[in-house]
Amino acid sequence: MRLPVLLICLFISSSLAAEERMVAPGTGSLAAAVADAAPGDVLTLTDGAYLGSVVIDRALSITGPREAVVDGQGSGSVLTITAPDVQLTGFTVTGSGQINQDLDAGVKIEKGADRARVENLLVAGNMHGIDVHGGRDTAVIGNEIIGTDSPRMNERGNGIYVWNSPGTLLEGNVIRFGRDGIFSNASSNSIYRDNIMRDLRFAVHFMYTRNTEVSGNVSIGNHLGFAIMFSNQARILNNLSLGDREHGLMLNYANNADVTGNLVRGGTKKCFFIYNAHKNLIWDNRFEGCGIGIHFTAGSEKNILSGNAFIANREQVKYVGTRNVEWSHKGRGNFWSDHPAFDLNGDGIADSFYRPNDVMDQILWSQPAASLLIGSPAVQLVRWSQRDFPATLPGGVRDSAPLMRPLTMTVPPKILGYESEAAGRWAEGNHDDTDPDNLSAH
Repeated sequence: MRLPVLLICLFISSSLAAEERMVAPGTGSLAAAVADAAPGDVLTLTDGAYLGSVVIDRALSITGPREAVVDGQGSGSVLTITAPDVQLTGFTVTGSGQINQDLDAGVKIEKGADRARVENLLVAGNMHGIDVHGGRDTAVIGNEIIGTDSPRMNERGNGIYVWNSPGTLLEGNVIRFGRDGIFSNASSNSIYRDNIMRDLRFAVHFMYTRNTEVSGNVSIGNHLGFAIMFSNQARILNNLSLGDREHGLMLNYANNADVTGNLVRGGTKKCFFIYNAHKNLIWDNRFEGCGIGIHFTAGSEKNILSGNAFIANREQVKYVGTRNVEWSHKGRGNFWSDHPAFDLNGDGIADSFYRPNDVMDQILWSQPAASLLIGSPAVQLVRWSQRDFPATLPGGVRDSAPLMRPLTMTVPPKILGYESEAAGRWAEGNHDDTDPDNLSAH
């Protein structure tokens, strides 16, 4: 009985020893307050500028209003957390160094700084916003992160960078400008949900990430929405990609993913790009108004596609391959807006199968100059013969059980407003130096 009593006494003693300390603005004042504080203390900031970078090396809570501004004055990271159980709440963080390779950041959470909580901060004018660099079980919630807007996008920093930090929760953050909104590298067992990301290269970028959920996020007007690369067991659920330029969703060497409930709309090039990705469940998504609904290549046949809606894409499917690929599962296929189907028995399944591509499509993909002949009698004769003699069709996608009705998805009015702002931004020009199709550069 003595040991539990002793532990309780120690806990009470520690709680009583913790203090709330007011910290006045000034050069070095916050660093001095941290050095003088005891673990468990609460440091409260007031309106004003706190100049100089700070290392937080003990379990503290630092809180203050937005008008309390911690300014690193252009050198290194502004706030570096090296101890576990640190909490930051409410104030503004700005003025990191601008050396990308050094990962200068507004807030840096280092290895061993487990269970850090960063909440409701304004993180603006830094190279990287928040760098979760080895700390476990970090929570980054409700922050506004505004990155740099330099013309060369690949030289900007990321909104939130997660490296080798399992158990990270990123929730309800608003991220604008910079390179990638969320860049997750060599991490696992995390949740990234309900974040809004605009005016970026990628909204969410995975490299060597496993068993992580990406859900309820919004990507608007970015070059690419959700790029899942060299990763395993990702769950990509109920996200929005609206007006993203290159791809709304991309699976590149990504396996065993669950991709469901996502809306991709208005992409200039591709709603969904699959490159050498296998054993993925792709179901109940809506791909609408893109140049290409779905483009898959490099042996990406071992996937299940069912219940998806392909609506008003200029080209519904681009399949670079010669195999016959079935896109229905257990008698349930996908909806195709260009499929003139009938359903005589009323079971919701079309009475005729759907094939999005023919031999002429294969020729046009390999020989773009042949598009000049697209309206010629010879081309029309080939397409007529394939409709009447299916044996002449090449390998490709076939949906044996097309759906008669598409699934519907609603978009909140606030997000519709953002979508309207981004409409038409990719109509002309390249805008910057990024090249999402250069997979080796990611």
